[in-house]
Amino acid sequence: MPFSRLSVLLASSALVSLSSYADNATAPGEQNPYRMLSTIVVTGSTDAVDEVAGSVSFLTDADLSAQAQSDIQRVLRVVPGVNIQEEDGYGLRPNIGLRGSGSDRSSRIVLMEDGVPISPAPYASPSAYYFPTTARMSAVEVTKGPAAILYGPRTTGGALNLFSTPVPEETSGFAQAFFGTNDRQRVHAWTGGRAEVGAGWKLGGLIEVFTDETDGFKELDNGGPTGFDADDLMLKVGAYKDDGPMPQSVELKYQTREETSNETYFGLTLEDFEANPYRRYDASADDEFRGENELFQLTHKIEFSPTLNLTTIAYHHDFARNWYKLQGISADGTGASGDTGISSVLADPVTYSAEYSLATGATSLDDSIVYRANRRAYYSEGLQTTLNWQTAFGGLDHDVTVGIRVHEDEEDRFQEEDAYRLEGGRLILTSAGAAGSNANRISSGEAVALFLQDRVSIGKLTVTGGARFEDYELTREDYSTADPTRAAGPTRVRTLDDQVVVPGLSALYELNEDVTLLAGVHRGFAIASPGATEADAEESVNWEAGGRFSKEGVDVEAIAFFNDYSNLLGTCTASSGGNCTIGDQFDGGDVDVMGLELTASWDAAALFDTSLSLPVGLVYTWTDAEFQSGFESSYEPWGDVEAGDELPYVSDQQITLMAGIEASRWGMDLSANHVSEARARAGQGAIPAGERIDARWLVDAAAWVDLTETLRLRVKAENLFDETYVASIDPAGLRPGKPQEILVGLEVRF
Repeated sequence: MPFSRLSVLLASSALVSLSSYADNATAPGEQNPYRMLSTIVVTGSTDAVDEVAGSVSFLTDADLSAQAQSDIQRVLRVVPGVNIQEEDGYGLRPNIGLRGSGSDRSSRIVLMEDGVPISPAPYASPSAYYFPTTARMSAVEVTKGPAAILYGPRTTGGALNLFSTPVPEETSGFAQAFFGTNDRQRVHAWTGGRAEVGAGWKLGGLIEVFTDETDGFKELDNGGPTGFDADDLMLKVGAYKDDGPMPQSVELKYQTREETSNETYFGLTLEDFEANPYRRYDASADDEFRGENELFQLTHKIEFSPTLNLTTIAYHHDFARNWYKLQGISADGTGASGDTGISSVLADPVTYSAEYSLATGATSLDDSIVYRANRRAYYSEGLQTTLNWQTAFGGLDHDVTVGIRVHEDEEDRFQEEDAYRLEGGRLILTSAGAAGSNANRISSGEAVALFLQDRVSIGKLTVTGGARFEDYELTREDYSTADPTRAAGPTRVRTLDDQVVVPGLSALYELNEDVTLLAGVHRGFAIASPGATEADAEESVNWEAGGRFSKEGVDVEAIAFFNDYSNLLGTCTASSGGNCTIGDQFDGGDVDVMGLELTASWDAAALFDTSLSLPVGLVYTWTDAEFQSGFESSYEPWGDVEAGDELPYVSDQQITLMAGIEASRWGMDLSANHVSEARARAGQGAIPAGERIDARWLVDAAAWVDLTETLRLRVKAENLFDETYVASIDPAGLRPGKPQEILVGLEVRF
């Protein structure tokens, strides 16, 4: 834990040096903490959401601090149209989809931090085995519909943009420490500010640390660890000129995160889950994920005039990880050459009774437990610049945005498999695999993306038209697994290049002071995988229409959507399940996804003569996602599909109810989330028990009280009523959601 001592020191110093308590993370006088990014984001503020002709949700620092969540999947329960596939209970590697786009490793949506693509390799390998630390974010923006074509390369579902802590205008700081169930320890602290240096310029900086660790809630038969330890550091330095002729700012950001987690893909059989859902078999005792990233981002913004500004960002992101985990069981002791996949063993422990006996330690045999070192190194880098021009011509007001991004990324996969004997709850190495003998390849991507959008105002009508152009080339180089140095060069090289235009059109009409109508259509697109040179790209036409109502503190938004896929893609990953080769792509053909998103909020204090604030809210999503044609597939989540089969991991009903009470020195917040059952395999009708993701109601609660003007006490509970449920079945066996977790903490600001 290289940052733990530093974070504790920062937190301690903040506790003794506070002078006042602030309700928001930004210092007084800060009008727009995301001013530097305003050119390249859809909104950047809650107020701007109402001006967008499409479905956009913006969660502020106040929204995020209400429950002080560290799991992005819990945060997104208050956003309609989001599909979640839970996995480890802590959100370490979230699976997020939008409007039925597919959620496996969040690879079907655009992930960003501060406007920069943050997936390890967005073109070559978009699966999010790295995800930014949610608890250090100051805001979250979720964009769906035509507005999402501002981002790319995947435009079907939408985009998730995370905003890191901004450099405050005045010297200030923050510290928060939580302690709780299963020895959970979270410490978050930052301090920074700006100072005048003359000629209208300010120099500023920020240092931020975050550490999180827990023993975990699963129970290995041998009593071993099942938790994680993660440390995050971010530094920002910049020069800012907010006034005078041609205001401009330049800021350098550095961020790094290290994680070690004792996580596994190895779940339970249905019978064992029903007996103890939190059990883990000893065959997975050595499963361990190690990951580290480094991000450099240089941002420059210049305002040539109040109506013309330019933002340019250069970025470089490195991520390396090795998930050493159980891969298969060999009943005859032949190691990797004769092992049965763990998915098959747990799905049918009767047929594979010998393998099941070895996995649980009931029997022991040399070379029977096969582990794989899933070692991969990634990088992505690029330069993007965006020009915004507000002008009038042709008798109309125009808000024009033009952008270009040059990008390249790479995934280097170098893996081997080892074989063990499980004896007395311990794994004993019996055969070590040669380095790179399982997988030895490099996948890379190069792309140039152009974007143009014009928002035209005609009285009460605003029409936004735009188009995104993507020109990309993907390359996969396969090396011999007997050539770890790659001296002989690649044995096979496959390339895929394409150019695509993604248009979008939307309209916003102010019917009256209280009601606004909106509608839009855009082309959805997702690129194929490197090596899948014969797979069709994913394409769809996506429609939405709805309206907003706002009057006397009541805000309601309702949007219906319809995504018409001409070809849905499925990509084989380690997390999606077995029976396919990692990296292979599958065509799902014609798929229809339709639904309704509804949000409503109100401060019920309007009914009472009280100084209290009583916010209540509702978020509801109905989704219907079905294949329109039948086909045979070796992609495990689909299998053999018939017309009318429902997509896996898409619940048809989701609802979140929120209520709070806030006084001047204390407050409470309650969130109840319901998700209807979903299927882990495509199908229709009743869901077999071994393929059913449970319906559930989960309640999270939080309360705070100001002990002094500078010190706040927090208490929070996740899964308050300790609901037990199947959260995931892929890639191998049933895995539980996180049980009740209670956290108590102190928080200070100065």
